[in-house]
Amino acid sequence: MLRITLAQLNYMVGDIAGNIRRMTEAAQQAAQEQADLLVFSELSLCGYYPGDMLDEPSFLQRLDEGLQQLLTATRQFPELHWVVGAPTRSQGPGKPLHNSLLVLKDGAVRLRYDKQLLPTYNIFDERRHFEPGADTAKVLRVGNCQVGFLVCEDGWNDQGADYATNPFSRMGDAAPDMVVSINASPSHLGKREQRHEVFKQAAERHKLSILYVNQVGGQDQIVFDGASFVVEPGRGVVFEAKRFAEDLCTLELGDDGRFVQAGGQPLEAVPVQGLPTMEFYRQQIVLGLRDYARRCGFKQVVVGSSGGIDSALTLALAVDALGAENVVGITMPSRYSSAGSVDDSVELCRNLGIQLYEHPIKDLVDTYARQFEASFGEPLKGLALENLQARARGTTLMEFSNACGHLLLTTGNKSEVSVGYCTLYGDTNGGLGLLGDLYKTEVFELSRHINARAGRELIPQAIIDKPPSAELAPGQKDEDSLPPYAVLDEILKWQIEGHHLSSSEYEHAAQFVAQLKTQAGGPELIARVQKMVFRSEYKRRQAPPMLRVRPRAFGTGRQMPIAAHYE
Repeated sequence: MLRITLAQLNYMVGDIAGNIRRMTEAAQQAAQEQADLLVFSELSLCGYYPGDMLDEPSFLQRLDEGLQQLLTATRQFPELHWVVGAPTRSQGPGKPLHNSLLVLKDGAVRLRYDKQLLPTYNIFDERRHFEPGADTAKVLRVGNCQVGFLVCEDGWNDQGADYATNPFSRMGDAAPDMVVSINASPSHLGKREQRHEVFKQAAERHKLSILYVNQVGGQDQIVFDGASFVVEPGRGVVFEAKRFAEDLCTLELGDDGRFVQAGGQPLEAVPVQGLPTMEFYRQQIVLGLRDYARRCGFKQVVVGSSGGIDSALTLALAVDALGAENVVGITMPSRYSSAGSVDDSVELCRNLGIQLYEHPIKDLVDTYARQFEASFGEPLKGLALENLQARARGTTLMEFSNACGHLLLTTGNKSEVSVGYCTLYGDTNGGLGLLGDLYKTEVFELSRHINARAGRELIPQAIIDKPPSAELAPGQKDEDSLPPYAVLDEILKWQIEGHHLSSSEYEHAAQFVAQLKTQAGGPELIARVQKMVFRSEYKRRQAPPMLRVRPRAFGTGRQMPIAAHYE
């Protein structure tokens, strides 16, 4: 029998001392539960992903010191094996570091395995800093069990589609009794099910049980959902840790090769399907905002409350993440704002229990416009006047942020950000975007979900029902400038995410676009949307970070040139 504690923790990048403290606390519990093996996640010493901090000599020195502190800590529990992730120095040619898995016990490194497959796609850029490890398997006897070890990406190439090397083949040759895989696997829609399928197939192919330990928490744009799991050949996924929360679980691997709870009780069944899509979005965004604010030193946030659906949903999610006492709304009516918009903001903030301030911008805009005409001899009109209103609001919000110390949340959704239907230095102002990876149709759906979950109208139905409008001109509606969102969103999914979508979502978008191409004006509409996406790259490059919930998000997940010729 082997007793194993899975430590699914929320690390902070660069907080080596804090991470060691959390790991030591986990070791105390593992020792109390008489565990033989304690498993942390990938790069647990420094947090994932430190980026170019790995180029800083002072950071590398802190890593070296941190590893020594960990070794010292292991002496408190001399019978316990610690499986940790850490950057280590490379002695050969190439990059100066490896992404390593270390097994520590009683003050010594008992095993070192260097990650072989270094992802450089989507949001990943590990080859920038790390040298691949040798094409070899590493196993260690712990008690009467032979344990093999892998690091994250090493387990994702068992079908040989993405890399020439397949670490699982070497692992199978080494014939361990089980495999430990440490991971920093970011969450997005469908990722949990994808992990289960990939490792279930590998377990079947190699007749190996696999213990998969992931980290949890938000780091800049990405969110780690935890959901560590165990998969066995013939049985599939037999255990799953909590999602979007820390979890410390102790399991036993019996002599028959099957996992049970500590104490021998059978494990509970793991549902095949994860969270419903809208609940997944809610939990991912809430955790992402909570950790972003905490790590950046903010306790409170401010949102411009326009009376529209995007700001309403942003406020509701912020309250979910931080509590009503830490969220402030500001309504900033202009000459074109409807009375209903202000009234809807008042009702929304009353429902959410948050403070709402009113700061009219009419006089500000009029003053700017008069001075513009006096200085340049031309009246301010059209798009320039519309954008001035957005920038007056953005400036007001930043003034409040600076004066009161609140983090400003921007409210743009993926549909608007895709086609540039936003104003630089206006509604794009902010430190974080909660909705930047949600299409407009999903914004409506998530708003309805939040109301249904609360059992009442947190977001007033009037806000959900009203036609979307920036209210920067008389009678303005979004559909004056854009196709209906139900049409626009399918074109955008097809263009921006393509085969990154789930098979069903891609099939629906591809069929929608194919049908649109046969309709009068359809090809021209598709071309117009594509052109808008291409021409708006410069805006996205200057936008605040946006929390990632879908497989391909703006930011590091989609890197496109600004100055380029697009067909």
